[in-house]
Amino acid sequence: MGTNGSTMLEPLRQGLPPLDPAAVSDAASCALPTRLEAVREARQFTRRTLGQWEVGERSDDICLVVSELVTNALRHGMSADAVPGMPGQQSLVRLHLLRWTGRLVCAVRDPSRDSPLPREVDDFAAESGRGLFLVDSFTEGWGWQPLSPNLGGKVVWALFRLHKPAG
Repeated sequence: MGTNGSTMLEPLRQGLPPLDPAAVSDAASCALPTRLEAVREARQFTRRTLGQWEVGERSDDICLVVSELVTNALRHGMSADAVPGMPGQQSLVRLHLLRWTGRLVCAVRDPSRDSPLPREVDDFAAESGRGLFLVDSFTEGWGWQPLSPNLGGKVVWALFRLHKPAG
């Protein structure tokens, strides 16, 4: 599962060489509106971006995880005093996609500093509460990082290994 505290970035390090920010092959990001329709917009943005990057077989998994991360940001990462669409206000939720050779990171920023912890789900037929379990199942790792006080909030990320095309 995702982690917190001093080990929150550990899945990015496990069995992989360091992710050098200067070695990013591709990057894309988009601001998302603070309404649940943003989940569909995030999925569409991700699918278009991954198509341009020719990510291939992991696209469906990545889109599912993006949906879960954005849904969590909108449901749990928005403070009660956040006013959607205030003039001059930065977007409260932002999606970032970063691709290295062989790896891709999806990151969703929201204004909350609260840890994204999986809920205990007693009823696996329930319609909600399994988002982070899905993220954990479809990724090589996930975690979160609080942002600096002047930025506020946190970023929740998920790591994917990309398979090299046969050739």
